[in-house]
Amino acid sequence: MSDDDTDQDRDVWVPPPWEPPIDGTEAEHLTGALGRMRATLRWKADGLDEAGLRHRIPSSSLSLGGLLLHLALAEDYYLVTKLRGDEMVEPWRSLGHDGTDEWEFEAGPQGLTAAETYAVFDDAVVRNTRRIDEALAEGGLEVVAHVDDGNGNHPRLRRLLVDLLEEYGRHTGHADLLREAVDGRVGEDPPEDWRLPWG
Repeated sequence: MSDDDTDQDRDVWVPPPWEPPIDGTEAEHLTGALGRMRATLRWKADGLDEAGLRHRIPSSSLSLGGLLLHLALAEDYYLVTKLRGDEMVEPWRSLGHDGTDEWEFEAGPQGLTAAETYAVFDDAVVRNTRRIDEALAEGGLEVVAHVDDGNGNHPRLRRLLVDLLEEYGRHTGHADLLREAVDGRVGEDPPEDWRLPWG
């Protein structure tokens, strides 16, 4: 048997679409890590009805639906207001939100269905992936953000992505506990046959 035959017989691991690159650029690692966090959070909240998305544990006001809405809002706040200096309008105005970065950790406005809650998050991921790609094409991680620290110092896109990763890291940990309390689902990553809702 030749070395070529041996190589062909080996199982080749094909990473799921949310797996960050093994060896990539700094931008690829940051966006890849963000993609994995988005996927993990979404999987933790996936497949629930309104009651499941609103479920809380006794010691906390957090819910999976509230986390989905909060992180969708955080994505827009970082990549619309902080990065570009623009006002957040929709879908937040229609949801009765004032466009700031605060969102109560509940399942959202009364009457929001599970499908609508998922759509708010999924749509935010799609539009903010596009915004990140556009900023990277414009100037890479060195793109200067509109926001400043009050002393005229502006962060770069790099810092905003790191801050967004921190936001996801904190709340994906919360989602672990909340989903286990709803129906016992546990695990670090989505199963490999799970499909990303945003393609």
